[in-house]
Order: sequence, then structure tokens, then C-alpha cells
Amino acid sequence: MTGPDHGNGPPAVLVIPQWQGSAARDPQRLAEGAHRLSALLLATRRTIVEIDPRPGRHQDGVRHLDVLIRSLEATRVALGRSGPDALLVLGGDCGVELAPVARAVALHGDSLAVVWFDAHADLNTPDTSPSGGFHGMVLRTLLGQGPSQLSPQPEERLSPRQVVLAGARALDPAELAFVESEGIRTLSVQALREPDQLISAVAGTGATHVYIHLDLDVLDPGHFPSLSCPEPGGLHPLQLRAALRALTERFHLAGLGVTEHAPAADSAGSDQVLQGILDGLAFP
Repeated sequence: MTGPDHGNGPPAVLVIPQWQGSAARDPQRLAEGAHRLSALLLATRRTIVEIDPRPGRHQDGVRHLDVLIRSLEATRVALGRSGPDALLVLGGDCGVELAPVARAVALHGDSLAVVWFDAHADLNTPDTSPSGGFHGMVLRTLLGQGPSQLSPQPEERLSPRQVVLAGARALDPAELAFVESEGIRTLSVQALREPDQLISAVAGTGATHVYIHLDLDVLDPGHFPSLSCPEPGGLHPLQLRAALRALTERFHLAGLGVTEHAPAADSAGSDQVLQGILDGLAFP
């Protein structure tokens, strides 16, 4: 792993084939996507979190909430066995990031920044979500304002000043209002084409450690079609690779989550793109 003083061994790898947080069409592809991501790595420390493959109940404004609660607990148990080393999380929908990011906050406190690479801000609540899909509420929940059954403990919650939204370009009105009211740092796709502004934004949080959330729909679907929620106008894979490398060279890497991989019928090209991104980070 690149970056300063990241530890002596390879990252702990958690494969979380959860799809129930997604409101996209054919969300089960995300479970396949988690396993496809895992197959690209030759990691020696790999844990597959047992996720109920069945749908759950829609309650309190959240789809499949009962399954998500059980998935969160299973992920917490797996994390408890992984130790404090840097973490590589392979999803699944964005909801798989709940426990890993909360763990990073508990470990690093105010010295942590979270860079949220995503076409969407994931800042809805059950009251504002147009779909009820939890993958659109994850970051708001990590800030302590999500479904009570999934909310992290106070010492595990992010503050808005720790967040950098990177490449978001499809926000709902309530999300835009929240970003503005909380002063959350945002970087457009244009601003990410060179890493300097990204490094400056993360440094502005005062962080020494960074957790990187990578929803693959930050990429332009013209270059990476294996997406369940594609949005035009995204990053080129080489630009994303440069941004990730710059982050890991400048900051201590607390963890990286790769989510929302929905393999297409012919996904060999997408596999090559993913391999290039992961190889660029020098994961074993």
C-alpha cells in the first residue's frame, strides 16, 4: 500500500455482497459486483461477510431495513476481528460503508477526513429520500441524522467539516440545501481533473488520515458502464487513479471502500479499468 507509515502488512479485505440498500433496477447485480471485485485481488486476508440474500421489509421510510440492520451487525462483528490496520471494503451498495467509516472515526477522531467520491451525495434522510433506498442516506447517517436503527454511536459520527464531496453531480434539492447550510466542502468533476485542489481541500480539514469512499458511479459511464446508477459527465478512470494515488501519497490511509459495481453482460473492459485503479494503489 502506498502512503506514509501505513503499517507492516496488507490491508484487511472485507467483501460485503449487500444489495438491499440500493433502489436501482436489478440491484442483485451489486452482490455479484462485490465478488467480482474480490476476484481481482490476490489478498491473503479476506473475509466475506455473510449477507442475507433475500429482500426485507420496507419500514420507517427505508427499503429492506430489517436486512440492513442484520448486515450492519455482521459487518461490525467482522471488523472486530480485523484489527486496527487499514481496511479495503468491497461492496455491494454504498450502505456497506456504515460500519467501516464509523470504525475509522472511532480510531482516528478529528484527525480523519472522509473523501466521498460519488455522483450522488447520499445525504438524504428517510423523510427526504424519493426512493427509500438507503444507499442515498449513508453519508447523512454517518453524520448522525439517519435512521435510528442504523445510526453510529456518538463517538463514531462524522462532523460536516470532516467530509469532502468529490465528483457529486446529481443532488436532490434537500441534499443541496444541507450541503450549503453545513458548509460541506465539494469538488466538481472539473476540479478533480488535477489532484491539487483535492489535496488542498482534505488538508483544509486538518486531517492526517483519510478514508476514501469510492462509489464507481463517480466515473463517466462512457468509460465504465458496469454501474447501476450511472450519471453522465463523470471522471475518466485515469483521473480517478491520479486522485486516489495523490491522496494515499499525502495522507495516512485509514480505509478504502469500493461500491456500486454492477457488472454488465460483457464486463471484461470494466474489469481492466478496475484492475488499473486498484493496481495504482499498490494493494497486494
